[in-house]
Amino acid sequence: MIPSSLKSPLNLPSYQISQLLTVVVHDNFFFSRISYVTNETTTQEASFHSFDQSRGGSCRAPMTPFQHVCESRMLRLLSRVCSSLAIEGNLKAAAAHRSICSAASLPVSVCSALAVKPIMEAKLYRPPPEVRGMTSLDKEAFTQTISVPALRVPTGVLNKVVKSLRKATIQRPGVPRVVQDKEESSDFRLVLLDPHRVSSLSSFSEAEAEALRSFSVAEELQYYELRLTYHNLKSDEVLEAVLPQGQDVTSGFSRVGHIAHMNLRDHQLPYKNLIGQVIMDKNPGVTCVVNKTNMIDSTYRNFKMEVLAGEENMVAKVKENGVTYEFDFSHVYWNPRLSTEHQRVVQLVKHGDTVFDVFAGVGPFAVPAARSGANVLANDLNPESHRWLQHNCKLNKVENKVRTFNLDGRAFIQGPLKQELPALLKGKATVHVVMNLPALALDFLDAFRGLLQQEASCDEILPTVHCYGFSKADNPEADVAERASQSLGFPLEDRCSVHFVRNVAPNKDMMCVTFTLPKEVIFSSDPEQTEPSPEPAPKRQKCAEATEDP
Repeated sequence: MIPSSLKSPLNLPSYQISQLLTVVVHDNFFFSRISYVTNETTTQEASFHSFDQSRGGSCRAPMTPFQHVCESRMLRLLSRVCSSLAIEGNLKAAAAHRSICSAASLPVSVCSALAVKPIMEAKLYRPPPEVRGMTSLDKEAFTQTISVPALRVPTGVLNKVVKSLRKATIQRPGVPRVVQDKEESSDFRLVLLDPHRVSSLSSFSEAEAEALRSFSVAEELQYYELRLTYHNLKSDEVLEAVLPQGQDVTSGFSRVGHIAHMNLRDHQLPYKNLIGQVIMDKNPGVTCVVNKTNMIDSTYRNFKMEVLAGEENMVAKVKENGVTYEFDFSHVYWNPRLSTEHQRVVQLVKHGDTVFDVFAGVGPFAVPAARSGANVLANDLNPESHRWLQHNCKLNKVENKVRTFNLDGRAFIQGPLKQELPALLKGKATVHVVMNLPALALDFLDAFRGLLQQEASCDEILPTVHCYGFSKADNPEADVAERASQSLGFPLEDRCSVHFVRNVAPNKDMMCVTFTLPKEVIFSSDPEQTEPSPEPAPKRQKCAEATEDP
């Protein structure tokens, strides 16, 4: 039985692993008697012969096939432990190698199998110290030459070997996995390996080792001097090397067409132009990097921004859920993280339905809803958003299905929506009201109080409202439902559903509350007081009875 402590050597500190291996070898575990069970469940024995230490370990009795397999597996285990010690850094590879070999008096062949070159480090790239604190990007300063393991492979089986070792080969931007042989032979090439994955021949899995044998690849690691430049580094590697140690490194951004939109923190601002250049260099298609300089203006839902790198062209073209949009990103609101939410709501809209989009922006709800066959009335207070909304309707050939308005949200509800709603309520199609202005939309719900004067008949389908809001409460679902109730002046408990959209900041969630607009609200004679009557009106009783009637 292999000791349980040896099965997971990486869970132990380096010095304990070294001591454990020394004890194991001295106790003749490595070349002791091993019991195993055959298919007939008969216990048999196979012996490993100890080294003849009186003769310097140079003589050893012949091994059976079973003994050979056992030794190979033990060598693989010991080699991996040596590799982990070297990578961990608490014990140099050479020191670990000498310690185990001398303690056990292992022969040269075994020691060679356990050898680990001392070039394997936790990170493939170690940036030069002079790049720390750089504020103007000097790409040449990041150049560095490192040694990586490689296999010398016959060109005739090169493609097959690369395919078999796809998990073990080096993966680095702009770095080829196959390079010219050192001897410049046309019959061989070097396959570069990932030093994190391969530190010795025993690092290969059983399948990989078998593939190398089947392709007659020499079981010998070579080392290739690889020149890494700025172009071979990832953005987070560059920024981690430049920014002061211990500070947060961000390489995240929102992609809006050719524009990368960042929200840099205060400690990153001295490096903002360098960060912008790195983001643009490392992300194909990004030709402009901007940083938000203030909070979103709730009136027009846009924000001030500064260009960190690249061109100052703010007119972006994006494609979301199969729909193309164009807009000036510096003057309108667009959030690529809302793509799933746009699709979720639009999928609730059926052909022939009517959609009132109170805060339409450039059309991420209105345009796809029109494409699905709905009749749309879309509004936005921002003149730029209204202009691009009209542009996107024409771009997607739905201008005949969308009527656009440039009004305040309350004026839109009490104007066009109020005018259209009575006729729509007499139809069979569903009416949707979308209110996506999460900073303020819940406060606009009071515009529905007493909107219509004549109460609906029993068979009229009242509008479905999808209203968005932010919440910092411990229970955001209850919070937005309660605030919607307060704005309507009517309790929505058990009459609404609340959908989590996304987390926008620590302890701040974006939610969507969906409900059927209550008759008690929309037909209220007193807009200031819409609490339900204690006794239902006769017409409502008749409606309830009609609903229950099969």
